[in-house]
Amino acid sequence: MRIISGKYKGHQLISFTAEHIRPTTDRVKETLFNIIQGDIPEAIVLDLFSGTGNLGIEALSREAKETTFVENHPKSLELIRKNIEKLKLTELYFIINKDVIEFLKTPHSKKFDIILIDPPFTKQMADEVMLKLSQSFLFHENTIIAIESAKKEKLEQSYNSLCCIDQRHFGDKVLSFFRQK
Repeated sequence: MRIISGKYKGHQLISFTAEHIRPTTDRVKETLFNIIQGDIPEAIVLDLFSGTGNLGIEALSREAKETTFVENHPKSLELIRKNIEKLKLTELYFIINKDVIEFLKTPHSKKFDIILIDPPFTKQMADEVMLKLSQSFLFHENTIIAIESAKKEKLEQSYNSLCCIDQRHFGDKVLSFFRQK
């Protein structure tokens, strides 16, 4: 895994193979960031199911103002910290050790400009995560939400006020983008 663009372009991230991590491929990541590039500068980013921190760090590399990483797997939390240390990040970041569903149920005052979601491939959680997110107050009228899911997973075209505005298919993976109606 590497950072594709921005301040940390070309830097390799520490990764490892584990059943709970499915690294986003460079092709999917490049498409994702090409689509949201205009929204990134000065954005407040939320990276759910952070894994190695790959997506949130890519956002910071591309001039996001800050990233909040939400992850509860001990090895993943360690990897996020190691990747941040390796790159010597100077940008603002927060690491929250919490189950994503529990995090989404918790009241928050902060609203995010970009929400990146990459649930574990071993669990089909996309529908549940989008439903819980749509019931939260973590987004505003201009927030862009990107979620990676398996092609066979249930994922509706709308969740309360959130509507799917674009989908890209990559073999057995689907990258979906949502905004408020």
